[in-house]
Amino acid sequence: MSDTTAGEVLTTKDGQPLKVALAKALRREKLRSLALIAPLLIFVLLTFVAPIVDMLFRSVENSIVEETLPRTVVALREWDADSGQVPDEAVYAALYADLAVAVEEKTHTRLGSRLNYEEGGMSSLFRKTGRRIKRMDEAGPFKEQFLEADRKWGELATWNVLRQFSPRFTDGYFLSAFDAQRTADGIEMKPDNERIYMLLFGRTLFLSIVITVSCLVLGYPIAFLLASLPLRSSNLLMILVLLPFWTSLLVRTSAWKVLLQQQGVINDFLVWIGLISDANRLVMINNQTGTIIAMTHILLPFMILPLYSVMKTISPTYVRAAKSLGANDWTAFWRVYFPQSVPGIGAGAVLVFILSIGYYITPELVGGTSGIFISNRIAYHISSSLNWGLAAALGTLLLVAVMVLFTVYDKIVGIDNVKLG
Repeated sequence: MSDTTAGEVLTTKDGQPLKVALAKALRREKLRSLALIAPLLIFVLLTFVAPIVDMLFRSVENSIVEETLPRTVVALREWDADSGQVPDEAVYAALYADLAVAVEEKTHTRLGSRLNYEEGGMSSLFRKTGRRIKRMDEAGPFKEQFLEADRKWGELATWNVLRQFSPRFTDGYFLSAFDAQRTADGIEMKPDNERIYMLLFGRTLFLSIVITVSCLVLGYPIAFLLASLPLRSSNLLMILVLLPFWTSLLVRTSAWKVLLQQQGVINDFLVWIGLISDANRLVMINNQTGTIIAMTHILLPFMILPLYSVMKTISPTYVRAAKSLGANDWTAFWRVYFPQSVPGIGAGAVLVFILSIGYYITPELVGGTSGIFISNRIAYHISSSLNWGLAAALGTLLLVAVMVLFTVYDKIVGIDNVKLG
C-alpha cells in the first residue's frame, strides 16, 4: 500500500483505490460461494421447488376446454344461461366445427374425461358424438343432428358445464377438495353421502398426531436408555433401532398384516394365554388401529434418533447435582433432565408428523376404509382416475395445512428450540 498523507485516498500497490479493491475482493468471494452452492441450489429448484410450482398450477389450470372447443367457448359468451333455453343454432354450428377438428386430432375423449369429473356421463357423451360427427351434414341444421346423436345436447346441464369450465383457470378442483360444488344458485356443499375429502383431511391430521404421540411415548424411554448406557452397549442396541431401515417398507407392512389379522400371531397368542376367547378375537387390521400400530413401528426410529442425539449431550452431572441438593429421582428428571430434552422432542415430533401425514402405502395395506389417509386419495387420482387437477388441489391443501401447523408449532414451541444434537 502506498504512503498517503492527510486528505489523500488510500490506494493499493497497483494504484487502485482501496475501497474499490475491497469491493472487488468481496464480489469475487460472493461469486465463488455462489459457484460452490450452485449445484445444490439447482438440485433443490428442480426436485423440490419446480414440482410444487407445477402442482399449484395444475390445481387451477383448465385450458383443455378452451383449446379443444375454441369456437364454442366464444359462442357461449353470447348465450343467456338464465333464460332456461339451450343455446341457438350458432352455438351448435360452432360445436360441430370444433368437434370435427377434435375428432381428427383425437382430443375429444380427453375433454370428455375432464368434464366427466364435474358431470357424470360427459365422457360417454363426447365419445358417442365423436363417432357420429363424420356422418353429420356439414350444411346443417346442426342442433337437430346433435340431438339425434344424443339427447343430452338438449339439456341445460350439459351446456352449463361447458360454459362453467370454459375459462382457462378454474376453482372447480379446490371446490371439490372442500366437498363443495358450483351450481346455478352459487357455491353449495355436496350431499352428505358424497362428502369425503374433509373427513379424510381431519382423519389424516388426527391419526398423524396420535402416531406422533405414540412414537414419543415409546421412543423417549428407549432414547433415555440408549443415552444412559455405556457406549458399547448403546451401540449394540442402536443397531436394533436401525435394523428396520434395512428392511423394505412393503415387507414390514405386510408382516403387520400377518400379525394383526384375526387369525394372526397376536390374536392366537392372546387366545392361547386365555386373555380373550376364540370367539372374541380382536379386530386390529383394516381399520385405524392397524394404521396406528404399523405406522408407529415404522416411524419409531425417526423419533428415537433425534431424542438420542440430544440426550447424549446432556451431562449427567446436572441430575447428580439436583439429587445432591435434595431432589428425588422424579424431581431431578422432571425439573432438570426433561427440559433439556425438549429440543429433541420437538425435532422428533416434527419429523414423525411430517412423514406420517404424507404416508399412503401403509394405510392402504392395513387401514381398510376407515384407516386410509388423504394421501391415499391423492395417489388414487394420480395413478387410477388420472384426475391430476384434483390431486394437485388436495396436495396443495395438504401442504397449506402442514405449513399452518408448522407455523403454530413455531409460535408455541419455537423452531429455535428444535435440535438434532
